[in-house]
Amino acid sequence: MLNIGIIMSTTRDDRFAKKPAQWILDKARAYEGIEADLIDLRDFDLPFFNEKATNLYARSEDARAVQWQQKLDRYNGFIFVTAEYNHSIPAVLKNALDQAYVEWVRKPAAFVGYGGVGASRAVEHLRGIVSELQMAPIREAVHIGGGEFMKVSPMGDDKDMSAIDEIIAPKANDLLDDLAWWGDALKVAREKSSPKYEAA
Repeated sequence: MLNIGIIMSTTRDDRFAKKPAQWILDKARAYEGIEADLIDLRDFDLPFFNEKATNLYARSEDARAVQWQQKLDRYNGFIFVTAEYNHSIPAVLKNALDQAYVEWVRKPAAFVGYGGVGASRAVEHLRGIVSELQMAPIREAVHIGGGEFMKVSPMGDDKDMSAIDEIIAPKANDLLDDLAWWGDALKVAREKSSPKYEAA
C-alpha cells in the first residue's frame, strides 16, 4: 500500500480548502493500493523558517519543525490542495515546504488547485518548488476554476462537491493513476538504493 498525504495549503478561518481536500481524500481512499490521510497545516503551528540550514545539512532545532518532518516521513507521496494568492502559493504552504527537505526527496507530488483560474499559476510555482526539493511532480492535475469553482465556493452557490464531480472526477482519476504509478516506482527505487539523502 502507498501512504499518501493530502496537504491543505491554507489556514485562514474562512478557508475553502477543506471542501476539495475532503473530496480528493475520498477519491484517494477509494483507489486500490492507496491509503490516504488529510494533513492540516493548522495542526502544526510551524514557525517561520529560522533554522541554521535545511535538515539535509543541519538538524532542525525547533521541536515543531521536527514534529512536521516526522509526520512527513511516513508518506510515499503527496497531493497538495492549493489556493492561489496573488498568482502564487499561500505563504504557509511555502513555509511548510521549507521546514523539511529529506522527507520530500524522491517522492511524487500531485496537485489540486482551486480559484478563479483553478490556481494554475500557483500550481506552476509549486511544481518548481517541489522539483528543487527533488520530488517528482506528476503531469496530471485537477484545476477547479471558473464556473465549477463558483458552484461550490461560498462566494458563489456553495454547493456540495458532488455538483461538479462529474466534470472534474475524470482528471482526479488520471491524477491518482499517475500518482500510484510514480509512487510504486519511486518506493521500489528508494528501497533498493542506498540512502543518499538522510537527515543531519
